[in-house]
Amino acid sequence: MFGIFKKKTEKEKLYEKYNKLTQEAFDLLTSNRKLSDQKTAEVEEIMKRIEAL
Repeated sequence: MFGIFKKKTEKEKLYEKYNKLTQEAFDLLTSNRKLSDQKTAEVEEIMKRIEAL
């Protein structure tokens, strides 16, 4: 009930962004390989930040 007032941690925010970018990279894989590779690089950077936390 009181979970609605809880703020997300930095790690939770990064995981959400990681999941979103991973899905975008997968969707772009068939249509635009270069853009998919860029998204994958962003995903790797986010994973490094998550591991650092």
